Amino acid sequence: MRDYYTIKINLPGGIVSPGTLQTALQLAYDAKVRTVRFGARQQLLMTVHYEDMRFLEKELKEHQITYEANTNQYPNIISSYCGEEVFRTGAWLRESEYHTLLDQFDYQPQLKVNLSDLNQSFTPFFTGNLNFIASSEPHFWHLYVRPKQSNTVFHWPEQVYTNDVGRLAKAVEDVLLNQGHSDAESLFRAVTSADTFITQPATEEIDLPEFSLPYYEGFNRYGQRSWLGLYRRDEQFSVAFLLDVCALCLKTRIGELCTTPWKSLIIKGIEEKDRAAWSYILGKYNINVRHAANELAWQTEDLTDEGTALKHYVMRYFERHDTRTFGLCFGVQTQPKSEVFGSVLIRKRPLLRIGQLALFSVYDLYYTENFNPNSRTYHLFEKGLFRLHVPNQVGRLCRKFLTRRAQESSEIIRLETEKTEPVLTNVATVYQCPHCFTVYDPQYGDERSNIPAGTPFTTLPTDYCCSTCDAPKADLREIQEVLVS
Repeated sequence: MRDYYTIKINLPGGIVSPGTLQTALQLAYDAKVRTVRFGARQQLLMTVHYEDMRFLEKELKEHQITYEANTNQYPNIISSYCGEEVFRTGAWLRESEYHTLLDQFDYQPQLKVNLSDLNQSFTPFFTGNLNFIASSEPHFWHLYVRPKQSNTVFHWPEQVYTNDVGRLAKAVEDVLLNQGHSDAESLFRAVTSADTFITQPATEEIDLPEFSLPYYEGFNRYGQRSWLGLYRRDEQFSVAFLLDVCALCLKTRIGELCTTPWKSLIIKGIEEKDRAAWSYILGKYNINVRHAANELAWQTEDLTDEGTALKHYVMRYFERHDTRTFGLCFGVQTQPKSEVFGSVLIRKRPLLRIGQLALFSVYDLYYTENFNPNSRTYHLFEKGLFRLHVPNQVGRLCRKFLTRRAQESSEIIRLETEKTEPVLTNVATVYQCPHCFTVYDPQYGDERSNIPAGTPFTTLPTDYCCSTCDAPKADLREIQEVLVS
């Protein structure tokens, strides 16, 4: 008999109402669950002791909350909605379009479905089997199909209209799983011969955007409101804390919460008058929201501590050597059939296997094409590393990336120099927030904080905070900015 069961509750698109989440969490708490996690596919995960399992299953069914126990037959639909508004605002893809898409899935997909805005780098494009990516043409979507147990991705010959995405996804899934078609031509023929969809020709492949992971933790202002990103170093969220979060959302009329593929939580639409209440909850549970940016750029497998432990092992090396990792993200794969998202991949494998028994593990280190994590092409960097040697080799790979980027930048600068011939005039001293990279320039002041232009940094009030993320004045670092004319 199992001592513990893993319960998975899908949150389609990474979106959940505070009331629904509160109900699920309260049932979990009554079943003696004290911590939960959010998975890489934006789902809710919890571990339940077998003695409490019968009670929890009964309650979940009574409350009509769909779940799976120790299975993953129905992967969660993931979407880039968690970054909408806070990191970027799509040209046509907005909140209403995301909800229109998700409402079409009146069935539980057995394939992994990704819904992505093309002009973002916060959520992955191709980790699904059916990857819908918004085109530049309003309300039309590219589809990239990756059959199960395959690393081959092919582009659907037609872009599909928003209102037909769910129906097309269901038709493609049926053909892939039940009719045995897996090559591009026969799959397209089988699907389109059985039904018609509103489409237009997909004449060009998409251009992958350059990857840059936004800082997704802490309080950050956008417009007249703020959003709050919550990350836990051990990936464990206290149920008591999340129940208070849900209660405050309901009290302040926040209608939804967003989970992310980075196993974190984003709360949008926080009014300025409610900031103190949110700060109180963070203080009550001693929640830290100022982790280093390079610590946030990791994805590990769900419900395994081994990958998380290796992450922290490498992070300690980064801290000792002050390693720069901007522009990179890292994935740790310790199980052969799992999948993680990263421009740098650390993959564990057994050095020796006797039957089903794996003896002595080593690690292989890969990086993606152009260090873009959305690329499906991996290049081997080092093979057969012992755990002791992994951090140093990851550091070497980071330096390789930075050297490559510097060479590309120097080529751009050289070409621009020949064309525009900028002349150095002087060097200005500005102050940069190390958390969100916002700059305070005394020449311009800070209009949002009512700091007039020409105000030196040294004369700012002691309680001055970063205008974007509210980091204290003491955290801002002096940097030199070269001015050209």
